[in-house]
Amino acid sequence: MEIILKKDIPKLGLINDIVSVKPGYGRNYLIPFGFGILATESAKKQHAELMKQRAHKEEKLKNDALEIAAKLEKLSLVIGAKASSTGKIFGSVNTIQIAEAIEKMGITIDRRKIALKDNAIKELGTYSAKIVLYKGVDVSIPFEVVAE
Repeated sequence: MEIILKKDIPKLGLINDIVSVKPGYGRNYLIPFGFGILATESAKKQHAELMKQRAHKEEKLKNDALEIAAKLEKLSLVIGAKASSTGKIFGSVNTIQIAEAIEKMGITIDRRKIALKDNAIKELGTYSAKIVLYKGVDVSIPFEVVAE
């Protein structure tokens, strides 16, 4: 029996995969709990059309992410923070300040897409932030934290 999965099932398949399962497993577990639908000819045609449209959308999203990545690679950020004479920052620099600095350059990035090695930076210096724009498209941006 062939089933089109509607959710990821460990050790069976990912969403939108067409898998072969035993009839009892499909009829008594996968279909009633909404984890999949029976793969009839009409369902397979709908699935193929859906996958074609999704591939087109994903290609557009990936191209947009690559364009943004090219712009981000050229950036060099300087983030100002109040600091003591020893170089310790009063407070910390986190993804919010990095997102705001990038936005001042004209590119809007969601702060949740920015990752720092440490959750917050508490000293002056040069650091790097990783920005994940899309699956397989990520950029590392160097930035410097200076005293105001």
